[in-house]
Amino acid sequence: MSFIYSAIDTLLPFEWTEFSYMKNALLAILLITPLFGLVGTMIVNNKMSFFSDALGHSALTGIAIGVLMGIDNYLISMLGFALLFALCISAVMNSGTSSADTIIGVFSSTGLALGIVLLSASGGFAKYSGYLIGDILTVQPVEIAMLALILVTVVVVWFAFFNKFMLTSINPDLAASKGIHIQLVEKMFVVIVAVIVTISIKWVGVLIINSLLVLPAAAARNMAKSMRSYHFIAIGISVFSGVSGLIASYYTGTAAGGTIVLIAAAIFFVSFMVNRVHAKA
Repeated sequence: MSFIYSAIDTLLPFEWTEFSYMKNALLAILLITPLFGLVGTMIVNNKMSFFSDALGHSALTGIAIGVLMGIDNYLISMLGFALLFALCISAVMNSGTSSADTIIGVFSSTGLALGIVLLSASGGFAKYSGYLIGDILTVQPVEIAMLALILVTVVVVWFAFFNKFMLTSINPDLAASKGIHIQLVEKMFVVIVAVIVTISIKWVGVLIINSLLVLPAAAARNMAKSMRSYHFIAIGISVFSGVSGLIASYYTGTAAGGTIVLIAAAIFFVSFMVNRVHAKA
């Protein structure tokens, strides 16, 4: 990491880069925001914003399970529960017994309430309440390496399965006629979202994780003219919001996660208004 730190000091000779925790936060943002931008495009296309929100809410239950089982690394219990939670939501949605928003709403409220009850029963809710807002400044070098590995893996999967993801979301019947295993593709995407949400919760927070997934992609949708530009713009907005939000939070003394979301929201509203003006012209 010393080489990377030296490179940051050389390329960015600013006050905020003098601190190692800010360097770590910058590296984490440069790795995690492309994931938000990339996966967020499909979340917006598939109208799954409530789904990613539900996964964020399930994090507290995952932590509670880890506490009850005596697991020191809560990421393990959170990831395990999030994957089970996501697959259960997917299975119930595929059953067609209720509308998607109703099913997701039920799972979301249940996951959040169960986590609060279990943690409060053990007297530890206050200790883990930090997960609600997250703190990117606490990220460690080993976690940065993990984010780099996840980014590479997701990008590879995205290039290999993007057409299947897209066709399945647009026209499931056509996808099935072309020999695509629809449920397998859907579950693969669900697992990707679950992993990204769970890994990010500690630094982003339960309350705003969904905003960082949805806002860059929603803003990009207002500007993009093609699917390729849609992805690149979403990633660009996500990275810009992350880096500028981190720097702004340092000088203003505000929470990094919330500042990043506000910048992404401002970009969305500007793009929305510009889009409306062009539509009326």
